[in-house]
Amino acid sequence: MASEIGATDAASSEPQARHVIYCGVCSLPPEYCEFGGTAKKCKDWLEKNHADLHEKLYSEEAVAATLSTLSLEAQKRAAKDSQKKEAKAAAAEAKAAETKAQAQILIKRVERNKRKYVTAVSGLEAHGMDLKKVAKEWGKKFATGSSVTKTASGGEEVVVQGDNSDEIFDWVVDVAGVPEANVDCIEDKKKKGA
Repeated sequence: MASEIGATDAASSEPQARHVIYCGVCSLPPEYCEFGGTAKKCKDWLEKNHADLHEKLYSEEAVAATLSTLSLEAQKRAAKDSQKKEAKAAAAEAKAAETKAQAQILIKRVERNKRKYVTAVSGLEAHGMDLKKVAKEWGKKFATGSSVTKTASGGEEVVVQGDNSDEIFDWVVDVAGVPEANVDCIEDKKKKGA
């Protein structure tokens, strides 16, 4: 009996593993989200998914308690730095949205041999698509070979065997959510060698 009590005391004195919550936006613990570039998104994510921790970190009392430990100069600097970070994050978000809105996706149908075609698609990475995943999905969807290749200009494009330009256009507009104005179809004929 005494040995059982001793065993439970030894087990309770051992350090227990901690359960740490990580942010779904920046993958840092929520206490450190302010040091990442996406503090506003992290704060919204935390409020939605872990309201109790959000209340603990961002309530008026918590913010006031944190600021009260700082000197007057440090409080001014902290306020100025937070405004700079928010403005920088908003500017980066606006710039990313603008480049995404202007980015063109080119779908080229290239003649390989007499009646054989390949479809080359470039400009997908500007819309946040992973080219390898898109190539694999199109290969399955169209039951053809598809791959990511480097272009002469240094970029990358997805090449799909066969004439699938119409189906790819529909996929890009419907599934990827790219506006039709940003998708351009081109028919390209391969030049004959001498």
